[in-house]
Amino acid sequence: MEILKTINITKSYRDGNQTKTVLDNVNISINRGEFIGIFGPSGSGKSTLLNLIGGLDRPSKGEVYIERERTDNLTQSKLAIYRRRRIGIVYQFYNLMSNLTVEQNILLPLLMDDKEPDLELYEKVMNIIDLKERLKSFPEELSGGEQQRVAIARALINKPSIVLLDEPTGNLDRENRNKIFELLKYSNSAFNQTMLIVSHDEEIVNKTDRMLQIEDGKIIRDVSLQ
Repeated sequence: MEILKTINITKSYRDGNQTKTVLDNVNISINRGEFIGIFGPSGSGKSTLLNLIGGLDRPSKGEVYIERERTDNLTQSKLAIYRRRRIGIVYQFYNLMSNLTVEQNILLPLLMDDKEPDLELYEKVMNIIDLKERLKSFPEELSGGEQQRVAIARALINKPSIVLLDEPTGNLDRENRNKIFELLKYSNSAFNQTMLIVSHDEEIVNKTDRMLQIEDGKIIRDVSLQ
């Protein structure tokens, strides 16, 4: 079943007297439960595509549909609620709340909606990220790898339909990269979540189920890796 569709989305910026096109009429269709790798060199439009899907930016033209609802034209307030409840987003540089503990950061999407966590998922996440001894610590007390594990746990904890990951393993060593993939694969399989992971590292992308390759703002290759 299709969960995500884009129709001719384009993103352009003014650069002095010129217009720079970062994404150029991109059309994609992704089914529920797919694990997608988005691959391409720096500046190819990978992160811009993720931002448009996640509602962090709006296309210059074109449309974005998630679960058959058009999202690119939602108001800012409706979009913020939609992202919190339906989309998990993981950035390369963590974006943790410095005044909250590890546990509070992980549970933040649920706390904002006054909901209780799924205890089975919470325990599984805690076991994989291996930070039970740091739950009362603050982000500044953690290493980069630990902070990234917290950010990913936060994105998964409310079981969003779609999880968007922008270079989530770029600052991690191999051991931590493997832990992160274990967690993502578990969540993808257990809750049929759709994962889109952006990377310029082909080794990472090759662990996914399907690869979208972007160059110069266009998808030049769409191939199954299974």
